[in-house]
Amino acid sequence: QVRLVESGGGLVQPGGSLRLSCAASGSIVRINSMGWYRQTPGKERELVADISGGGSTNYADSVKGRFTISRDSAKNTVYLQMNSLKAEDTAVYYCNSRGLRSFSAGIGSFGSWGQGTQVTVSS
Repeated sequence: QVRLVESGGGLVQPGGSLRLSCAASGSIVRINSMGWYRQTPGKERELVADISGGGSTNYADSVKGRFTISRDSAKNTVYLQMNSLKAEDTAVYYCNSRGLRSFSAGIGSFGSWGQGTQVTVSS
């Protein structure tokens, strides 16, 4: 089993910054991608940004130029630097990871979610 633990959420004023972290642990063989999604009440979870094993990044149009995703492969950790935050960025942010893991019968794929961290942008 692969576990994701997020940290770094909180309350920030509009225009401020926050940095989210997500560390993956468990029987990981290879991580193919790690990313951040967000969800507000009554809406579907949406992609914010993701990064591939090769370092390719992908961003939602709404966060381009303001958010930066990065990863430390040695630590199986992904970061989301969020600058120029707006009220509409308020949401629960979830970490996601996909890849290969080992288990008793061999190697198989995994897809895991973190527990979520609240980001609130308000004055």
